[in-house]
Amino acid sequence: MFAVANYLIHLCIAAALLAVFFKAYTWMTPYDEVHLIRQGNHAAALSLGGALLGFSLTIASGLLHTRNYQEFFAWVFGAMIVQALAYAVTTRALKMAKDQIEAGNSAFGGLLGTISLSIGGINAACIS
Repeated sequence: MFAVANYLIHLCIAAALLAVFFKAYTWMTPYDEVHLIRQGNHAAALSLGGALLGFSLTIASGLLHTRNYQEFFAWVFGAMIVQALAYAVTTRALKMAKDQIEAGNSAFGGLLGTISLSIGGINAACIS
């Protein structure tokens, strides 16, 4: 029974942190991903999907490699900041990100998603 309760606690905390990241990420971007995705914009879906997957890797690594919830939160919060900084640096370097995503350029959305996924993978490895 303890294992099931522990699983549920971890699952709820991980889901809540992913929701916080989703809210922060969509607030930070200059376009409305959810609206664009509802319109069928693949670029927005690829970009947001890569960011969520990348951050999920960090959550998974944090769950595996930390000793307590305080340490877990600290690592995941730090990784969230790194993920946000990576987005900011990338979009500043690729100045046309807003226009490309809103125009539905899937290749560009894939690039942003892949960068986010790569940063998430590096973040996850650094926690271990």
